Amino acid sequence: MKRRILWITSILSSIMTAGVAILGVIFTNRLMYLKKKDDAFILNREITAKRFDEAWFNGVEKTEKWIDSPNGYPVKAIFLEPLNTKNIVVICHGVTESKINSVKYARLFERLGFNSVVYDHRRHGDSGGKTTSFGHYEKKDLQAVVKAVKEYAGDDGIIGIHGESMGAATTILYAGTLEDHAHFYIADCAFSDFTDQLMYLMKKETPLRTILAIKLADVFLRVRDGYSMKLVSPREAVTHIEKPVLFIHSLLDDFILPEMTQELYALKKGPKQMKLFEIGAHAQSFNLNAEEYERTVAEFLYTYHLLPK
Repeated sequence: MKRRILWITSILSSIMTAGVAILGVIFTNRLMYLKKKDDAFILNREITAKRFDEAWFNGVEKTEKWIDSPNGYPVKAIFLEPLNTKNIVVICHGVTESKINSVKYARLFERLGFNSVVYDHRRHGDSGGKTTSFGHYEKKDLQAVVKAVKEYAGDDGIIGIHGESMGAATTILYAGTLEDHAHFYIADCAFSDFTDQLMYLMKKETPLRTILAIKLADVFLRVRDGYSMKLVSPREAVTHIEKPVLFIHSLLDDFILPEMTQELYALKKGPKQMKLFEIGAHAQSFNLNAEEYERTVAEFLYTYHLLPK
């Protein structure tokens, strides 16, 4: 009888272990290999919405560069130079998007006196990299891009970084944990903590209501992709940023809640501004409030004497 109980217990334990392993792999697969938007779809969407000016893009002076990431793969960047200036803004797109989605911001910064650099995050667009890490490895890629910009611009130019969604989180993580070397940062709809963001989405979109699933995923993520979710925490990083930060969010965003930007703003010490738009879902603040968005950025730069002369 005892042998039979031990045998049954062993089988049940094996089944449970296998089940946990399968769940862990499924959960982390959804994070690491999140389905991206097709590049052609992004381009067509931006052209149709009149946010991507083909004539301007094809005619503007630009240089395509491959930048070596310290993570071990090439990052594709385009230096857009409509102006004769060394003032440059690096633009970081959101998850599932590409550098094409960033070009609309390049036109905004051109009007404010800046050239721009748009680039693809790891595993997006033309860049290398096998997984998405929601800012953990991406911040090192951003560091490499900024280094290339500084080598190109020298010490004469004003350098800024603009990020949207995951790009905003990456911007904060870069500035708060690696280098606070840019002159200003703009964080549009960033999450304040990756674990909290996943927990919110899990409760919103699945029947799961326990932190245990997140902890399980974290264990598998550490084994499979070499980092812990705890390291992807803009709320920890933002306290170390000394340069001016403009925080932007739409109040109707129900994917990354505007309360996360409010939290980041409250935690940031020193020069900062925040703009909460009444209209717009996630990452739609500029798309639906273009003129006010540009005024907000201009006023921020003017306040901190960062508008090119």
